[in-house]
Amino acid sequence: MRVWKWISRGAAMLLMGAAVTVGIGSYRTERDIGRLQDAIAGIAAATSFEQPSESDLAALPAPVRRYFAFAFPRGIPEARLVRQTSEGQFRRPRTETFNFTKAEQVIAISQPALMFSATTPIIPGVWARAYDFFANGEMEMKAKILSTLTVVDERETPELNVISLRRWLLESPLYPQALLPGGQVTWQPIDDQSARAIVAADGLQSSMIVYFDKTGAIARMVAEEDGDLDTPYHGSGEHVTRSDYREVDGVMIPHEFVISRMADGGIFPFFEARLNSLSFE
Repeated sequence: MRVWKWISRGAAMLLMGAAVTVGIGSYRTERDIGRLQDAIAGIAAATSFEQPSESDLAALPAPVRRYFAFAFPRGIPEARLVRQTSEGQFRRPRTETFNFTKAEQVIAISQPALMFSATTPIIPGVWARAYDFFANGEMEMKAKILSTLTVVDERETPELNVISLRRWLLESPLYPQALLPGGQVTWQPIDDQSARAIVAADGLQSSMIVYFDKTGAIARMVAEEDGDLDTPYHGSGEHVTRSDYREVDGVMIPHEFVISRMADGGIFPFFEARLNSLSFE
């Protein structure tokens, strides 16, 4: 009996030690996420918003003009920062199973900079906390089991920096002010239902083909190159669809989306979700 008593005490101490370790790790991770979100807000506060001229708008490709008429039904409101939360089904890289996920983003509108963070349950009682940060042309990416054990730790490389710039472009239907002429994005005509959006900043450049529906809304955006499905991260994804547009503070915002990897003619969704909240600052 005495042996079992000591075993029970030892097990309790181990569990307590593990709980303390996870508690400390969670605190540090959330502190880091908050610090990086504040960094994005600081970048946004240092930028300015300028209304585009009528001549600049008139020079845009026809489907882009229709999109802005749709996106800003009451005129173009000034905004420097967007905060949004979403939830849905997420598939971790190199897996096939989807898990419920909650995510939040803080994104600068006039300057490509964003902070994405998410929590994904893995098994009961075990979760992954992940974030992607991009600012000043450089990115970092982390994922931690129980917010403590680091399993992904990617630092900036030329390729990852460009992917992160594309991520800012891919998310831009949530803040269409970023797509206006005079900003970081320029447009090239393709046909009556599509156009090429090119983003250039901090010595980097990326582009996506944007497809518009009959209402003028952005229906999908597609990268111009395949992705590498063997990486331990999804990065920006190469394909996104947007739907269920609703007005938020005078801007038509898509509330449902599917972000996918794309390679060898296939499209592989990894985040099927909808917005819970969105606000401009």
